[in-house]
Amino acid sequence: MQPPTDTQVQRSDIEAAADRLAGQILDTPCVESRTLSQLTGCQVFLKFENLQYTASFKERGACNKLAQLDADERARGVIAMSAGNHAQGVAYHAQRLGLRAVIVMPRFTPGVKVERTRGFGAEVVLHGDTLEAARTHARELAERQGLVFVHPYDDAAIVAGQGTVALEMLRAQPDLDTLVVAVGGGGLISGMATAAKAIRPGIEVVGVQTERFPAMYNAIKGTHLAQGSSTIAEGIAVGTPGEITQAIIRRLVDDMVLVDEGDIEQAIVMLLEIEKTLVEGAGAAGLAALLKHPRRFAGKRVGLVLCGGNIDPMLLASIIERGMVRAGRLARIQVNARDVPGNLARITATVADAGANIDEVHHQRAFTLLAAQNVAIELVLQTRGREHVGQVIERLREAGFEASLL
Repeated sequence: MQPPTDTQVQRSDIEAAADRLAGQILDTPCVESRTLSQLTGCQVFLKFENLQYTASFKERGACNKLAQLDADERARGVIAMSAGNHAQGVAYHAQRLGLRAVIVMPRFTPGVKVERTRGFGAEVVLHGDTLEAARTHARELAERQGLVFVHPYDDAAIVAGQGTVALEMLRAQPDLDTLVVAVGGGGLISGMATAAKAIRPGIEVVGVQTERFPAMYNAIKGTHLAQGSSTIAEGIAVGTPGEITQAIIRRLVDDMVLVDEGDIEQAIVMLLEIEKTLVEGAGAAGLAALLKHPRRFAGKRVGLVLCGGNIDPMLLASIIERGMVRAGRLARIQVNARDVPGNLARITATVADAGANIDEVHHQRAFTLLAAQNVAIELVLQTRGREHVGQVIERLREAGFEASLL
């Protein structure tokens, strides 16, 4: 069989996909964030794909693919392999179109995603400890049961469906000069680049990958960066780039950049706090790129896709807490004092007078190098920021205590 080529996806395919998706998919808002623009030094426009019914752009490709199945394929049903958003997109639109859907998910898939996929009427098969093992099993089931395999990214119909994001963005904001797009297997960026370059040949398209999963970055840049085993941006944790998508990216995407876990965490917290919108790790990758590479995007009119909002609540809680630590709004200090009645009350009163709130108190008597009659008291404080932490420490010192930031 001849390998697929990027010529399989044209602007006309994406416009046809937009017609199929009309009324089935939300035309999500694409609006400026004035606060993020001030913070990043470029004009930022956000495309809220996290508002889709399954909270991800993946619905677009899935719906476009399923809508084009012939009668025989519809009767046989479909199968997909995914640990998250693609699974839900395929399951939801298969249910809506009355098709049988089998979803193979790796055993490590969070229970909440498994149950939500089942909630759309799909038959969920948990198999394998890696994405590759799950994908191999899905292919075997497709062959054995005659099911149509719906690839998460390396399929012309999937790429065309994802490209409708760019049509909507440029219709809402025709003066955008840069699109910054998260990249896993490359379905979203290849579809968007095809549409955007056809509409505005001079527009710049930049892909973003995590430093832990730089497969497409390596393929395009010719580098050999090591691949990690996990990332908070699991939606773009893809180890093998697609053939169709890689060809399009080589031809149409202007640049690829990398971001680290801390950049993504910061972006998640900023979007939650500033825009009051919840995104998963992959959905924050675009903003993470602006934060990590500010000079690269300075002064430009940048469109970001908030491509997904499915994040585990426990992970989100941890990210928020870590973000507060980075901002100095959650701080840990140590106060050394004589171990006598009343000193702890004096310390807590001093902290309260300085306007900070105490989250936790830990006495260290045994695990300390202080004299036996002294105690090390660790305080976890809620503050207004780093400057406020310094003020609290200074007030404690003025009260006669030895205090320092841990």
